Amino acid sequence: MIELIIFHLHLMAALYAFSYRWRTTSVREALLGPVVVGLVFAIGWSLTSALSYLITPDGGFASWLTADTVSLLLLLIPEIVVFRMLFWGRERQPARPLPTAE
Repeated sequence: MIELIIFHLHLMAALYAFSYRWRTTSVREALLGPVVVGLVFAIGWSLTSALSYLITPDGGFASWLTADTVSLLLLLIPEIVVFRMLFWGRERQPARPLPTAE
């Protein structure tokens, strides 16, 4: 269950990255936002997975706290720092108005 919540948080981060970049820059750069989120997630999960299997017992700490859950929880810490620098750390620019069909 914790894994599902973390996956949904990543989906929300990807949607936020897309919409934020789309409103402040262009569609081309907006498409790169979810790609960056996906790459950081995939690379980070593989790195923290190896670490979590070293510190987690075979059966996990509990039925709901397995090695995969520990790796995803370990991944959240550096991801928050990285995403804050990439998407939330910049000074907010006024949003461009959406294009209207005339």
